[in-house]
Amino acid sequence: MNFYGRKLPEEGRVAGYGWLIDQLKMPIPLPQCLALVARHHRRFSTADWQVFRSQQWPGDTVFDHLIFAIKNEGIDLRVLERVTQVVESSEIAEIERRLYGSTGIFARRLWFVWEWLTGQQLDIPDLGKVKYIPVLEGDKYFALTEGEKSPRHKVINTFPGVRSFCPLIRRSAALERALAMGLAGRALAEVDRAPTHIIGRAAAFLLLDDSKASFEIEQEKPGPQRAARWARAISEAGQHDLSIAELGRLQQIVLQDQRFLKMGIRKEGGFIGRHDRQTQRPEPVHISARPEDLGDLLQGLAAYEARALGGGIDPIVVAAALAFGFVYIHPFEDGNGRIHRYLFHHVLARGGFNPPGIIFPVSAVILRRINDYEAVLKSVSAPMLEHISWAPTTKGNVEVTGETAHLYRYFDATVHAEFFADCVKDTIELDLPREIAYLVSFDQFKSAVEARLDMPANLVELLKTFLAQNGGRLSARARKREFQALTADEIEAIEHAYAMAWPEDQTALEIPQA
Repeated sequence: MNFYGRKLPEEGRVAGYGWLIDQLKMPIPLPQCLALVARHHRRFSTADWQVFRSQQWPGDTVFDHLIFAIKNEGIDLRVLERVTQVVESSEIAEIERRLYGSTGIFARRLWFVWEWLTGQQLDIPDLGKVKYIPVLEGDKYFALTEGEKSPRHKVINTFPGVRSFCPLIRRSAALERALAMGLAGRALAEVDRAPTHIIGRAAAFLLLDDSKASFEIEQEKPGPQRAARWARAISEAGQHDLSIAELGRLQQIVLQDQRFLKMGIRKEGGFIGRHDRQTQRPEPVHISARPEDLGDLLQGLAAYEARALGGGIDPIVVAAALAFGFVYIHPFEDGNGRIHRYLFHHVLARGGFNPPGIIFPVSAVILRRINDYEAVLKSVSAPMLEHISWAPTTKGNVEVTGETAHLYRYFDATVHAEFFADCVKDTIELDLPREIAYLVSFDQFKSAVEARLDMPANLVELLKTFLAQNGGRLSARARKREFQALTADEIEAIEHAYAMAWPEDQTALEIPQA
C-alpha cells in the first residue's frame, strides 16, 4: 500500500492535503506529513503520517478536505495556492456557500487565505461582531507577534511574509531547543570575557575564514585578494537594505572575472547540474525560477525580511528562510551560492543578533557539515524537480514550460532553520571560543619567546607551527635549518613556553574538518 510512492502505515484513505493533491491532479510536492483515515479506531502519528480514526473521515468535497487539512495539518500555502488556481467554478460556488455566514475559526482561516492568495474577494459578506483570530498560530509556527487585522474576516494576518514570498517554519522540538539556548546572549558573554584586542583579531580571522570557506563550498580556491575582498563585503553585512540593486552589487563583488558572464538578473532559464557528454543535453538536479518571475520573487524576499524581523521573529529563523529561498530562486547566472551564504550574515546583523564587530563563520561550519547542507538543499529542490516541466534549449540550457513561482514562494523551511540554528550554535560553542583561546595562548607563548629572544613575529609564528606539528618538540630538521641559530638551552625554554601556553595537545584547540 502506497500513496505516490510513500508507504501507508496501514490500510485507509488519504485525507486533507493529500486528498486534494490527488483529486485535483495538482503537480506539486507532497507535504512532509500526510493525513490518513484508517479503517480502525486508533489514532497515532509517524514521521510521515498522521493517522485518524475511521469516523473522522471529513467527507467527499473539496471544502470538506480544505477544512480538515487546515484543522489537522495546519497551513500549507503551496497546496492552498494551487487549489485556488485549479478548482472548478462549481467547487468555488460550493466553497462560498459553505463559508457563507460561518464563524468557525478554520473556515475563517480558509476564507482569509483564499482571498489573500488570489487578491480577489469571494461572494461572501463581511463578518459581524466576532472575536479576531490569527491566521497563523504562534504556538505552532513562527508568526508575527502582531499583525494587521482584517475586519472582513475577523482574522489577524500573522504571516511572516507577503503573497510573493512566504515560506513557513514550524515550531519543531529541535528548533525550539536550539533557540531556547539563548545563542545571541551566549555569544555576547563569550566576547565580553575576552580582552578587546583579542576579540578584534579573532573577528578578523573568523571573517576571512568564512570568506574562504564560502568559496571552497563552490569548489573554488580564491587568491588572497579575492578572499579578502569578499570578506570586506561580509563585514558590511546588514548595512544596506536588501533590494534587487543590492543583490546585483554583491554579484559584482563576488565575480572578479566577468568577461564570460551576463551579469545581473537572468534573462534566460537556469539550472544546477551537468550536461550529457555525448548530447550536451542538460541533466539538472535543480531548476531555477523562471526569469519572468524573478522580479516579483526578489521583491518578495526583501519584503519578507522587513516584515518578519519587524514582527519579532527570531533572526535565525528569518535568515534560514530568506537565504535558502534565495538560493532556490537562483536569480543570477553565477554567484548565487556565495550571496546565499552572505544573506545569513545580512539577516543576523539586521536582527541585532551578532555581538558588535563579530561575524559568525557559518560558511566554515557548513563546509564541515557539507553532506548535511546538501541534504537540506535537496529536501526542497529534489521534490520540486519532479514537478517542473522543462525542455532543453539549443544553447544547452533549460526552458521551463509551466508555471513554477508557487514552488519557490511557499516552501516549508523548517529543516533549513533547524540546520542553520545548529550552524550558529557550532560557531558560538566551537569556532568563536577556540579562536579566542588560541589567540590567548599564542600571545602567552609569543611573550615568553620575546622575553628571551629578539625574534621577528613571523618567525615566532613559524616556530609555533613547527612545535604544533611535532607534539611540542622542535624537530631535528627545524633545528638544523630554520632555527639553527638557537642554542640547546633556548630550544628547551621555547618548548617549555609552548607547553605552558598549550598544556594540552595543540590539536585539541583545532576544530575538526569535514
